[in-house]
Amino acid sequence: MADAQQFSQEAYDRLVAELEDLTTRGRIDLARKIEVARELGDLSENGDYHAAKEEKGKMEGRILHLESLLEKAEVVERVETSDVVVPGAVVAVVYDGDNEPERMLVGSIEEQRDDVGVVSPGSPLGEALLGAKVGDTVSFEAPSGSLSVRVVAIER
Repeated sequence: MADAQQFSQEAYDRLVAELEDLTTRGRIDLARKIEVARELGDLSENGDYHAAKEEKGKMEGRILHLESLLEKAEVVERVETSDVVVPGAVVAVVYDGDNEPERMLVGSIEEQRDDVGVVSPGSPLGEALLGAKVGDTVSFEAPSGSLSVRVVAIER
């Protein structure tokens, strides 16, 4: 699939549920907020009305974004036994000149979890990490110049 966005089944299901919630409950709740704010009178000086309209705009933007993501979504199986970095893997790396490992998930921002950062597989760092094994050092171009990281762990 061209331009496919890869997601785990869990992330895909979470996005579908969020879209369903926004297009049903979310729209109904905001329509009520806007109606209540309209009843307060002069719309030109009605902060509640303007806040509700702004919230509606943000929600509709998120709905469009989710629809676009899901239209191009490809659910990928979680690889449980791989000794190389693949999309969906959590990788611990040590930057050149540093001793503290940094953990990151190689995947979509929609896969984000609280305990790790996210790096896109299409980013320079993500591309460099794909296929790397524990102990490998990979280099990539960053805005500040060339950087190197050593893979110290791959988690599933």
